[in-house]
Amino acid sequence: MKILFSFILCTAAAVSFAQPGTVRSAAFVSSDLPIVVIDTHGKSIVDEPKISADMGIIYNGEGKRNVLTDPYNNYNGKIGIEIRGSSSQQFPKKQYGFTTLDAVGEDNDVSLLGFPSEHTWILSAPYTDKTFMRDAITYILSNRTGRYASRTKFCEVFVNEGKGPEYKGIYILMEKIKRDKNRVNISKLTPADTTGDNVTGGYIYKIDKADKATDKGWDAFYPPYATSARRYLMYQYHYPDTDEIMPQQMAYLQAYDKKFETMMMSASFKDAAVGYPAYIDVKSFADMVCFNELSKNVDGYRLSTYLYKDRTSKNDKLYAGPYWDYNLGYGNCNYAEAWTTVSFEIDLQSYSSGDAYGPPFWWKKLWADPAFKKITADRWKALRAAQFSTPNLFGLIDSLAAVVAESQVRNYERWPILGVHVWPNYYYTSSSYVDEVNWMKAWISKRVDWLDKAFAPLGTAVAETAERLPLANHLEPNYPNPFNPSTTVRYATNARQLVTVGVYDVLGRRTATLVNDVQPAGTYAVEWNASGLPSGVYYCRMTAGSNVSTITMVVAK
Repeated sequence: MKILFSFILCTAAAVSFAQPGTVRSAAFVSSDLPIVVIDTHGKSIVDEPKISADMGIIYNGEGKRNVLTDPYNNYNGKIGIEIRGSSSQQFPKKQYGFTTLDAVGEDNDVSLLGFPSEHTWILSAPYTDKTFMRDAITYILSNRTGRYASRTKFCEVFVNEGKGPEYKGIYILMEKIKRDKNRVNISKLTPADTTGDNVTGGYIYKIDKADKATDKGWDAFYPPYATSARRYLMYQYHYPDTDEIMPQQMAYLQAYDKKFETMMMSASFKDAAVGYPAYIDVKSFADMVCFNELSKNVDGYRLSTYLYKDRTSKNDKLYAGPYWDYNLGYGNCNYAEAWTTVSFEIDLQSYSSGDAYGPPFWWKKLWADPAFKKITADRWKALRAAQFSTPNLFGLIDSLAAVVAESQVRNYERWPILGVHVWPNYYYTSSSYVDEVNWMKAWISKRVDWLDKAFAPLGTAVAETAERLPLANHLEPNYPNPFNPSTTVRYATNARQLVTVGVYDVLGRRTATLVNDVQPAGTYAVEWNASGLPSGVYYCRMTAGSNVSTITMVVAK
C-alpha cells in the first residue's frame, strides 16, 4: 500500500460518528460496505471548480469485512472532486462528483466496485431520503426491464479537508449518465462529425433547471402551457458535453428539437405517418410514464428528464431516458400532492403560471391521446406481472435494507435526523430506520393498487393512432435540407405495394434509386448521400400504387 493515506488510516480509527460536541464510545473500525477515503490535503471541496485530491477504496468482496487498516485495493490514486447537486446543496451531508485521474492529472478510465471503466463518477448522499434507496430502487428496476440506468453501490465515506478524517455516512457510488457500449449505447460524436449523417447522432440531452453558468442549452420553442408569459423550460446539452459539442452539432440538435416540438404542436401530432408515432420510440416514453407514476416522482417529466437519439442511419427515433433523480418519489415529498397515493402525476404537473418549472407541453398532448394511454396501460400491466409485482418490489426493498442494516446505525449517529423534518419530507415521525422502510412499503402498496384500477380502463381503449397503419401514401420533406452530403427521406405506405423512390436532377435525369421494392404498410426512412454530385436542386419522387409524390432537395457544398 502506498504511504499516501497513512495519516488518514492512523486517525480514522478514532473518528466519532456524532455531530461536533458529542462523543461516541465505540470507534469506527470496519464495515460490511466498501469504505471510501478522500484526502484533499487541506483544501475545501466546493461547488466548482473541482479540486485535486487523493482517494482510496477498501473493498474485499461481497460478504467480506472491510477494515480501515486494510490496503486500498479497489482504487488508490488521484481524483478531481467537487460538490454537486441543486437543492441538495442546502443539506449538511454533501453530494460529490469526481473524476479519476492519472499521475499527471489526465482523465483515467478505471473500474470502481465492479462497474465498467469510466472516469466520471458520483457519490450520491441520501439525506432527505431516509431509506437511502429511492434512487437505487428505480435504477435497479430500470436495468431489470432492459433499459439502462446508473449502476449503484452503497459505501461508507470519510473525507479529510485538513482537520482530520471526518465520517460522512452512507453514500451511493453511481455512474454519471454517459455514452458508451456499457451505458447509453449510441454512436460516438467527435468534433469532426459536423455534416451529413454523422452530425445526426448520438446525442443525450435533458430537461432541467439552469443552476450554473456551465449549464448550457436552449429554451423550449413553445411554453409549457398556453397562458405562460415565458418559456421556463431549458433543454441542456449532456453528450457531447458543453465544452466539447461543436456549433454545427448544437445547431442540429436545436433544429431537431424544434422539429419535434413543432410536430407535437400541430393538429397532426397523432398521425402515424408524420406525428409522434413516426418520431419517437413510443414504448420508451410509455415506460417513463410507468416509472414516474409508480414513484409519483414530483420532479418527473419536468426536471432531470433525459432524452437521447442515435445517428439517423442506425435508429431515427427519439428515446426517453435514462431515469434520474427519484429521491423525492415514493411518497417522500410534502407538496404538489406528491405524498398521496392517488391520481396520475402527469395530470398533476402544473400548467399554471405559478410554477416556474412546468413540464414540456408535449407530455400533456401525449397523455391526451387514447392510443398512447393504451400502450402505457398495457405496459403497466406487463410490468405488474413481472418487475413491478408487489413481491418483487418488496423483495428488492428488503434486500437493499439488509445491505445497509449495519451501516445505517452509524449514519444516523452522524446525522441524527430520524423523526426530524427534513425538507421536503412528508413522513418524518419515524423512530427507526425500519419504520422509514415500512412506511415506504405501505405507500407503494397503496400506490400500485390505485394505479392498477386507474390503468385498467385505459388498456381497453381503442388505439386510435400510435399503432394504426398510415391512412395514405406520403412522402415527407427530407431533413436536413439544404444538406451536404447526406439527408434522410421519410415516407409512409398504407398497404402492401410496389414502392419506388428515386432522385432526379433538374433535367429529369435519374441520379439515384433509393427504393425499388414491394413493401408492407408502414413508415420508413432512407438516406441519400450526394457525394460526387454538384451543388444544386434535386427532386425526390416516390411512386406507390397510383400515388406519386415529389419533394425538392438542395445540395449545398
